[in-house]
Amino acid sequence: MKHLKNIVFDFGGVLIDWNPVYLYKNVFDNEEKMNDFLENICTSEWNLQQDKGRSLNEATRILKEKHPEFADEIEMYYGRWTEMLGGMIEENVKLIKPLKQKYKVYGLTNWSSETIPHAMDRYDFFKDLDGMVVSGAEKLVKPDYKIYQILLDRFNIKAEESLFIDDNAANIKAAEEMNFKVVHLTDGLNLIEWLKDKGIMP
Repeated sequence: MKHLKNIVFDFGGVLIDWNPVYLYKNVFDNEEKMNDFLENICTSEWNLQQDKGRSLNEATRILKEKHPEFADEIEMYYGRWTEMLGGMIEENVKLIKPLKQKYKVYGLTNWSSETIPHAMDRYDFFKDLDGMVVSGAEKLVKPDYKIYQILLDRFNIKAEESLFIDDNAANIKAAEEMNFKVVHLTDGLNLIEWLKDKGIMP
């Protein structure tokens, strides 16, 4: 890829294995009840509002008032949040240091500003990044163009000189529309091989 200067990683599903199932499989006595809870009560849409800057306390209070019969389980979502961390996605994390030999490496993530410090304390790769933009701190979430623009402006980089890696199709589409080079990380894609094939890996 010509003129490439920057690599931009999403975190969840790309560098970090995060899934509420890791917690709630130990809370509910069967999978059906757990899935119903995560699909209809502590939903991904509800969690996204925290990624957008809503406080964890407010989010928990609202949901407990709406579903008092699940008050304890709702409280656990952020009370035991670290149990949702499955670890680093090693095969992708290990690319950061070699990529840094040729490129600046950044993070652009939809993540609550209150929970990201727990991940930063746990995983060493954060110290290798040249910078990151966290949605909860900006009160904006991908795929809103504005959060990509914050990344570009803050670190004085250009979209057309940057490769954006994310597992979410809508986020990839928005980045592409802003002239980023992109990799949609799906289950069938080996990122190391893809980067080598494009001549990006040093």
